[in-house]
Amino acid sequence: MIFIIGRIHSFESFGTADGPGVRFVIFMQGCPFRCLYCHNPDTWYGSSKCLEMTPEEVFDKIIRFKSYFKNGGGVTVSGGEPLAQLEFVKKLFQLLKKEGINTCLDTNGYYDDWKNVAKLNDLLIQTDLVLLDIKHANNHEHRVLTGMDNVNTIKFAKHLNDLMIPTWIRHVVVPDLNDDKRSLQDLIKIISGFDNIVKTELLPFHKMGEYKWESLGLRYELSNFRAGTQDDIDKAWEKIKNLD
Repeated sequence: MIFIIGRIHSFESFGTADGPGVRFVIFMQGCPFRCLYCHNPDTWYGSSKCLEMTPEEVFDKIIRFKSYFKNGGGVTVSGGEPLAQLEFVKKLFQLLKKEGINTCLDTNGYYDDWKNVAKLNDLLIQTDLVLLDIKHANNHEHRVLTGMDNVNTIKFAKHLNDLMIPTWIRHVVVPDLNDDKRSLQDLIKIISGFDNIVKTELLPFHKMGEYKWESLGLRYELSNFRAGTQDDIDKAWEKIKNLD
């Protein structure tokens, strides 16, 4: 028997910001992106401090909270980047679906093994909802912001649409970095042709994780940028309203 081991950063048993309803949230360890505004840089690397657990062990932690999921809640696997531990997430979602528990994947969409797309599909058929974070519509600006191309993310988004997987699009708005009219409108143009988008969220940039960068000896390049406000989000929506 092959045992699948997941590297886990932490758990949140009563999450309300990671999908609909009350959710049990699993934050996975490891991510290929290096987002300038990441508030969990401690999830980037393999860490000796991370928890190593099987899907069955994590399921046993979750099932005790099943009664909290009755009003539209469920389980969200976030990160780090959960697609980096696809087999673990797939097995966990299989166990959850057998119990009728809603499953949500919170991802940046970085999947680069398209020759083995069946592996991805095996996970997606167990997934009730995807929270897809598109960092920037422009590939060059995406590299500046995350250190990686957005090609796989956009391909992943199109694949979700092909499979009609219900999806929430999420986009962090950083004042004076990615809140210009062209960038926002280009993002909307990418997703406007999709039929699977349930919700689009613009989220204000915050600096609550800045201290983590400092504790890890990393330079926080957005230290001179101000945190976003609801007014910034309102202005961003105004820029999107009338596509050029």
